[in-house]
Amino acid sequence: MRKPNKYTLLLVLTVVGYVLFDYYRPKPIDWNPTYQNDDKIPFGTQALYELLPGTLQQPTVPTVRLPVYNFLTEMKLPARSNYVLIAHDVTLDKNDQRELLRYVERGNTVLASAYRFPDSLGRLLGFSADEQPPKKADTTLVQNFVNPGLRRPGGYVFRHDDGRNFLRIIRPAPITVLMRNARREPTYIQVRYGRGQFLIHNLPLAFTNYYVLAPKSSDNAFKALSYLPTAPTYWDEYQKQGRFGKEQQSIFRYIWSQPALNWAYYIVVIGLLLYVVFAGKRTQRVIPVVEPPRNTSLEFVETIGQLYFQQGDHDNLARQRVQYFLADLRERYGLNTSSLDRDFTDRLSHKSGLPADEVADLTRLLRDAQRSISLSEFDLLRLNRAMEQFYASI
Repeated sequence: MRKPNKYTLLLVLTVVGYVLFDYYRPKPIDWNPTYQNDDKIPFGTQALYELLPGTLQQPTVPTVRLPVYNFLTEMKLPARSNYVLIAHDVTLDKNDQRELLRYVERGNTVLASAYRFPDSLGRLLGFSADEQPPKKADTTLVQNFVNPGLRRPGGYVFRHDDGRNFLRIIRPAPITVLMRNARREPTYIQVRYGRGQFLIHNLPLAFTNYYVLAPKSSDNAFKALSYLPTAPTYWDEYQKQGRFGKEQQSIFRYIWSQPALNWAYYIVVIGLLLYVVFAGKRTQRVIPVVEPPRNTSLEFVETIGQLYFQQGDHDNLARQRVQYFLADLRERYGLNTSSLDRDFTDRLSHKSGLPADEVADLTRLLRDAQRSISLSEFDLLRLNRAMEQFYASI
């Protein structure tokens, strides 16, 4: 049985150890503001979302996971409804904004709570929500409703908000201030538009779990929601979580959303890269290089030829040289070499592509060698030179 690779085993143990360590260690509190309706962290909005049906006296509050434009144009909505959007930034393109304005103009209500809004929407509705300079920060700044029936003695303090965000009213005519801070700056306004209204809120942290469940601020969010008319209400999650829900997310999207799995994924990738770099080399025995068998026929012929030449048997060597040459012509060109006549000369010249006079001289030498009683060393050298010239010319 093959032993497991030590590098692979080390990588697996490292990943498993890290996942177990991260799983069982005390989880630090995540203070990142997500405003997501399925987050239990302090600045998620799960508590408010679960309490919303009872507050609004409707069976459920549907979650919207589509862009504003797609939702308002593709879905069949009731005659009157509310649209709630809570996020750090409200992002709308021109199509989203156009349909949102038409939606409100027909008599519906949009409650949008964020720190920043599109400039084009603000200019159209008569307000701006610019981020103020740090010198305006005051974490103990008191917020309170303008309506005496909703005011709380002592007001509301949101210590995790720096207190420097507020709404600046550009055109006061269709705007009603619903909540102010201690500097008399608006933080919640009502803007009439057509037959409907926009409720613009500048403190989204007030709707998060931390402040909804805190006794001193729990009623703030519900008082702000009390301005919504009694009608079916839709909760926007597209601005925070995108189009797909958890059941539709890919496995990689889920891995990246979990810190422990995210780090484990990176460890695996880095480990595999290191394995490829340092352990990807061949680990078996070096395979010896086996040279292919050499063709020694030519060397054998040369050795035999030298032997004949050294013994002075020029006649025998010349005749065998002629015999092998004619055998090669038969194999190469398919010629009949039994008669070295003019027909043989013409066919050899045609098939080899050599001039007829050169082939005729070669044929004459071969024919004379066959007819000669004895061949001298001079005859052998002349025959060999003629044959070599023939091979060099074709």
